[in-house]
Amino acid sequence: MRERPVGGGRYGDPMAARLGPDRSAALKLVAAMIALMWGTEVIDIAAGHRLDDYGIHPRDLAGLPEIAAAPFLHVGFGHLLSNTVPFAAMGAAIALGGLARVVLVTVIVAVISGLGVWLIAPSNEVHLGASGVVFGYATYLVVRGVLSRRLVEIAVGVAVVAIWGIGLLQGLLPQERISWQAHLFGAIGGVVAAFVLAKRREPAARPGSAA
Repeated sequence: MRERPVGGGRYGDPMAARLGPDRSAALKLVAAMIALMWGTEVIDIAAGHRLDDYGIHPRDLAGLPEIAAAPFLHVGFGHLLSNTVPFAAMGAAIALGGLARVVLVTVIVAVISGLGVWLIAPSNEVHLGASGVVFGYATYLVVRGVLSRRLVEIAVGVAVVAIWGIGLLQGLLPQERISWQAHLFGAIGGVVAAFVLAKRREPAARPGSAA
């Protein structure tokens, strides 16, 4: 009699069977975040863009929780679509490192990006959109490759620069009606996340081993 692994059978999750449950859950989380963005935008348009008021209001203490809401809000479907493609591609690349990794990177980037906007952006504007997280994903993937020196991760970083590098650099420049502050601090957040997770990745030294 043989045992059959749970999840890989006829009625199991084929993605989990191929990638493992951790990677599968991470990819599903990225897909769920994208679905939430699109669902929120549909509701926002139906409600006359009232949800946009939940974007970040700089230096408004009562609005600090809006840092969590802002990445899921967009100014129309054009804005949303421009963020969806890189978010999906780079989010999937990070998700292949596991659920904890994509959660930590997303949280670190979103918090640093949002706080940066809250601190220095003009107070007469509302800031929303996932582009800060996109910039953070990009710098995370590039710096991760530099720190790990693993060929696959270096190749991913090079691909990010080749595909989105010019657009990312342009997005860091001050522009009217563009939240460059979110881009700048999102990019900083990605670097921070790469260093934080690189330290978590280092194997602990064995007792008695040479330094």
